[in-house]
Amino acid sequence: MATRRVLFTCALFGLALASCRRKPDPKLLYLSAESSGEIVVVDPDTAAVQARIAVGKRPRGLKVSRDGRFLYVALSGSPRGGPNVDESTLPPGDRSADGIGVVDLVERTLLRTLPSGQDPEAFDLSRDGKWLYVSNEETAELSVLDLESAKIVKRVPVGEEPEGVTLRPDGKVVYVTSERGGLVTAVDTATWAVLGTIVCGARPRGIAFTKDGSTAFVSNELGGTLTVFDPRRNQPTGTIKIESKGSTSERPMGLVLSADDKHLFVTTGRGGAIAVIDVVNRRFDHMIEKVGARPWGIAMDGEGKRLFTANGSSNDLSIIDVARGEVETRVEISGLPWGVVSGAPR
Repeated sequence: MATRRVLFTCALFGLALASCRRKPDPKLLYLSAESSGEIVVVDPDTAAVQARIAVGKRPRGLKVSRDGRFLYVALSGSPRGGPNVDESTLPPGDRSADGIGVVDLVERTLLRTLPSGQDPEAFDLSRDGKWLYVSNEETAELSVLDLESAKIVKRVPVGEEPEGVTLRPDGKVVYVTSERGGLVTAVDTATWAVLGTIVCGARPRGIAFTKDGSTAFVSNELGGTLTVFDPRRNQPTGTIKIESKGSTSERPMGLVLSADDKHLFVTTGRGGAIAVIDVVNRRFDHMIEKVGARPWGIAMDGEGKRLFTANGSSNDLSIIDVARGEVETRVEISGLPWGVVSGAPR
């Protein structure tokens, strides 16, 4: 399977086999800098920026290819807005800038930009590495991109303002959050039929699954909650309230589970912290405080020992020791960091 995957990716991007077999350092981190249009490469061991790769307008969602050689990044020509912005005051979008950028992580260059549908924000990669499932926020669709042909082969209507896209661990169903609709849409990856919808809290953003696929968690940004649902029945099973301190409003955004699935780590946006959720008892446990200003994306290293957050307003990356529950260091990034992924497989 590994050899077939290498051959597939080499053929896809026209690379020589010897070159394609070279691998980047798996411990490296990759951040999308939304305002500067770059991918920022960081070595977490030295807390140093190694490179900045120009990719295009508004890079946001990120995924490393199954073989670890390439990075896929969602690019959008839509102007930056937000929940309280009057969209009529924004300039028109540049649809020529929409796409999925493909970055060679060895050569650190943008190889090409694939079609994505309008205003892509987030996506997931199929288990065999042949398909991308992309949310198109402005058209309320899920686009299915065939990486081999570089063509969109299906568009599936979902809820309004789709954002987070996550495959169930078995790869048979893909789930899409809808910010305005307050729901999650479940789509069969074989037939593209909508299997059902799960009602969530206000402005659902991301989804995380336990490894066995029995439980899923949805972050509800404006609700300050997490919706728990059963992916086998596509039914909600509970709500977890993230406790606020003082007047700070917690805005759940990115999610990542610990290596043993016992804890869920959730960035809280303007709350400036990471909420730690007790998965077994389905309750809020505690906060990791003073992470940064408006942490958005979150990732974990391959060993499950460190967390990483992309802090948009403070323009930096936080490196957090999981065992101690403390920030080790912060790395200046600039360019409005949005997402972060680790090159290490998990």
